[in-house]
Order: sequence, then structure tokens, then C-alpha cells
Amino acid sequence: MSGQQQALLQQVTSDTAVSAPLRKFLYLTALICGAAVLVVEILGAKMLAPYFGSSHFVWTSQIAVTLISLSLGYYLGGRLADRSADLGRLYWCIFAAAAYLCLTVPLTRPVAEACLEMNLALGSLVASTFLFLIPLGLLAMVAPFLVRVMTSSLSVVGRQVGRLSAISTIGSVAGTILIGYVLIPFFPNSTTMMGTSAVLAVLSAIYLLAWGRKAHPRTAGTLLLLAAVTIFFVMLFPASPRLGSMVEIARVNSNFGELQVMKVRGRPHYRLLNDFLSQNAYDTERKQSVHTFTYVLEELPRGYTREMRSALCIGMGVGIVPMKLSAAGVETDVVEINPAVVPLAKRYFDFDEGRVRLVIDDGRHFLNQVNRKYDTIILDAFVGDSSPSHLMTREAFSAMRNALSPGGTLVINSFGDLRPGEDFYTASLHKTLSSVFRHVRIHAAHDDGNVFFVASDRDELTMLREPNLNYVHPDVRTTVTLAMRRIVSVDHAAGIVLTDDYNPVEFYDARNRERIRRELVAWANQ
Repeated sequence: MSGQQQALLQQVTSDTAVSAPLRKFLYLTALICGAAVLVVEILGAKMLAPYFGSSHFVWTSQIAVTLISLSLGYYLGGRLADRSADLGRLYWCIFAAAAYLCLTVPLTRPVAEACLEMNLALGSLVASTFLFLIPLGLLAMVAPFLVRVMTSSLSVVGRQVGRLSAISTIGSVAGTILIGYVLIPFFPNSTTMMGTSAVLAVLSAIYLLAWGRKAHPRTAGTLLLLAAVTIFFVMLFPASPRLGSMVEIARVNSNFGELQVMKVRGRPHYRLLNDFLSQNAYDTERKQSVHTFTYVLEELPRGYTREMRSALCIGMGVGIVPMKLSAAGVETDVVEINPAVVPLAKRYFDFDEGRVRLVIDDGRHFLNQVNRKYDTIILDAFVGDSSPSHLMTREAFSAMRNALSPGGTLVINSFGDLRPGEDFYTASLHKTLSSVFRHVRIHAAHDDGNVFFVASDRDELTMLREPNLNYVHPDVRTTVTLAMRRIVSVDHAAGIVLTDDYNPVEFYDARNRERIRRELVAWANQ
């Protein structure tokens, strides 16, 4: 054996033997920290979604920051362990990660709002870096540190690395399942982040109380005191943005964002927010919507469809449009992907599930297996500030056409822009619809905001009935009237045909989404 090998062996075998109880606790540490990394990665994207949306920009930023954090943590953790295998130092790092994660709850809003001054891609990357790079890097230090501490012989290095890697990965899988199926659907994001922070802080305190008292006699008490002070500090700050004109009366987290029912101060209006974006507003005295798109989605199918006996609504909202169709004698099926919205719609927006056939499903999945025909299909599906891209492709529109009766109509509500240079999304939707249907029309009250498409295979697409707008809520009657009367055109050269294979809308429409998010912040700060 060479002198260098002997020195290395002496260095490895000189470590103090790890007792069986401590060894089990260290494995538990690897498991918990592995779970925490994935919880923070996914939860971080959800926390940024109200400000940057849920586009691929946010997920790309969050995944990139996580990978950079892991790289830095692995490197620094190995160097720290080689300098000193004192486990107390590692658990202080875990506690520091816990404290930082705790502070992300009040910091997310000001950091995200400041980053909205940048473009969407850069802003989401900077915000994610500031909020999550350090705590994720500190958690990544655990793996190389534990390998150094728990390896007593060169002959078991591979075995120990493999065992710790497997345990950490199992923790990551458990964290992914936990955040996806339990924490996000049933707990507010702030509660989940605080809970993750608390688990890490308690993990650190347990080690220092049980095994680190001799080397660090005051550390555990100090750590617990700091944890209590940090949590108290965070609880002083609201997790939600200020909504001065509204009062929250209900909040539910879900797999598709945080849902809030707000009551407008001084008015009998309820408003449903999804990640702070308004989904609909309802006058509880008049029993009417206070949003333009609701009435346009009622009147366009009536105006363009020869005989409307059956309808499919993809996207329920709060159920106002399906209820109106049902009241008019139309047999109505509703496909809604988010089950959490249903009880809120029933309690606060007078939705009667018994009046329609409600299916909890993804709209595309439903279309792929539906075996009946509809006289009209109303597509009003949104994820944050945009429509789900998989519902806005040539293949998706072909599935909708196949589900329509001869001469039936497809009516779509979308966010868009009609101004030259900003109209990629609107032009692409029109071009894509035109590749499937014989005729397509666009209605819009303004050059930006809600844009409505009507598509049909009829010989001629004309409005068959004049809309009756006398019943429209006075707050939006002027805008609804303009949207019904104003038919606009777009330049197909500004867009592309969107397909399942190539749909770059999020990239090219980023500026419009940035504008929506900035307007949201301005509205929230009123």
C-alpha cells in the first residue's frame, strides 16, 4: 500500500465511530432533507405563481435554481466535512435553511413585485434565486457531510454512498407525493412552508439536545429560541397581498392554485380569485355576474347557433354560464378540472350542481373519449392568466369539432392583444382555428383583454339572432354591447398554427402576461 493510500485510510478510519441510535438519526436526516428539497422546489413555484403565472418560465427558473443549489451544496458540504466532521456544524446549516425558508413567507411578495420590473423570464429567475438558492444549497450539504461522517472504512465507501443516496431519493419521492397530493390541496402555501421550516428546525434541535450537549451545551436552547423568534416574526406579516377594497371570506388551496372568495366592501358583490386573478364577480342581490365575459359567452352561442338543445362547457368558472344555459332549457354538460371550486361555487355563487351534468376531468381527456354531439361547445378554461396550451392546439380543436353537431358552434374566451406586434397569440389562435373550421370570427370590446372566438363549419357564419342585452348588469352593459357588436380581424402572418408538437405561446406572449401581472400588483396595492 502506498504512503498516500495509507494516509487516506488513516484519515477515514480515524473518525469517531457512529453509534447505532445516531446512525439511524442520520439516516432520518437524509430522508427528511431529501423530502424538504422537493417540497421547497414545487412549493416555491406555487408561491411565485400569483406574481409570474404558472408558465414554463417559472418552472424553468425554479428547476434551474434547485439544480444550481444542489451543485453548490454538494461541493460546499464536502469541503466543510473535510475541514471538520463536527455534526453540530451540519445541523446549524440545516437550522439556517429552516430560518431562511420561514422568512420566504413574508419576503415572496416584495421580492416578486420588485422583479416584475424585469421581463418574465429574468424576473422569475431572479426571484427564485433570491428566495430559494441559499436554503436549498444548505440542505444539499447534508449528503456529502453524512458520507464523510458515517464512512469508517474505504471498503464500505461505495455502500455508504449508495445507501445515503437511496434514502435521500426515497425522501424526495415522498416529499413530491406529499406536496402534490396532500399539502397543496389541503393547506395554504404559507402553512406548508412554515411547517417544512419547523420540521427542519426541530430536527436540528433534537440532534443538539440528544448528542451535541457536551460539545455545544447552549446551542440547542439558543436554536429553539431563535426558531420561536423567527416564527413569531413571520406571523406578523400577511401571506396574501393587500386587497384594500375587499374582505376575504373563504380560502381554499388546490392543485390548481389558491382560491379565495372576496366580498367587495360596500357592495353586495362576491369575487372569486385564483392566485389573486379574478375568475368572476357576482352581485348577490341581482343574482348576476359583474363580468363582461359571462354575458358574451351566453349570447354568442345563442346568436350563432341555429338550434341550441345541448351544450358542453369546458371550464366551469363559478357556474354562472352553465346555470344560464340550463335555465334556458339547454341540456348542459360541464367539465371542470379543479374540484375545489365546486363547493365555493355552490355556497357563494348559487351554483346548483343538480341542474347540469358535472364531470371533474381535464377538458382534453374528456374530449378524447366523449361519444355524444353538442350543438355548442363553450371553452372558458384558464390556468392563471392564460388558457391551458393543450386545449389551444389544432388537435384539440379537431376533437372539439368532432364533438359538435353539424352546423354547431365553438365559442372561446381568451386573453389576448390585437395591437400589431403584440398579437401573436390572438393571430395564432385564429390561424389554428381556421385550419380546422371553415369560418372563424373574433369579437372584442377592446384591443387588449378578453377576446372571443366563434368557429363553425356552416356554409356562412353570421349572427342568426340579435342579442337581448337588457338583462345585463348595468356595471358592464356598455362593454358587453360593444363586444357583441365589434367584430375584428387579425393578420395570419403574425401567428402560427399551434400544434401539440409545437406550441410556443408562453414564450411569444410573455410581454402580455407581464403586463397582466403588473396590473394585478397595481390593483392589489390600491
